[in-house]
Amino acid sequence: MRISTAEFAGSATGPGGFPPDRRPEIAFAGRSNVGKSSLLNRLLGRRRLARVSKVPGRTQTINFYRINDAFYFVDLPGYGYAKVPERIRRSWAPIIEGYLRDRAVLRAVVVILDARLPPTRGDLEMRAWLDAARIPGLVVVTKVDKVKRGARGSCRASAAAALGIANPEEVVLFSAVTGEGAEELWRRLARHLQPAGRGAR
Repeated sequence: MRISTAEFAGSATGPGGFPPDRRPEIAFAGRSNVGKSSLLNRLLGRRRLARVSKVPGRTQTINFYRINDAFYFVDLPGYGYAKVPERIRRSWAPIIEGYLRDRAVLRAVVVILDARLPPTRGDLEMRAWLDAARIPGLVVVTKVDKVKRGARGSCRASAAAALGIANPEEVVLFSAVTGEGAEELWRRLARHLQPAGRGAR
């Protein structure tokens, strides 16, 4: 997909701060430090649009990015071992769940895993939650540039098995460093941005 414009459109901790214009949205979810911001920047061809930090848990709000003035990418707070106060971590769950449950313009959620690590409890819970809510989910295994090529097939297969995905080829292998998997991911995202969109929930 050709990206002509990509801009930060605001942050929110609840519906009152969500964009009111009803453009379709694709959300990105994953544990803290999984590489969501790097993935977003690579997909959009921007170096610093989404803030990249070495400190887990930096994203503490729902961040919206307006793309081509046609749709939004939505960066959800990371879950897992974030080095932030417990009270803040507890506050993220209702924020994320409320967005996923009630956002009618949400077309799909990209669940991001780390190629070097097995899926976490948070990953499994996110996948199960999306299935139960009938929200389309795309699974992306990122940081594959840090894994030997011979091990990538088993990496994809193990992620698929852990998340209950029958066909391992549905799992996208991605690298924000090399760009591997970017075109494939865009093709899959484009299907959800068509007028038919999200479909029944």
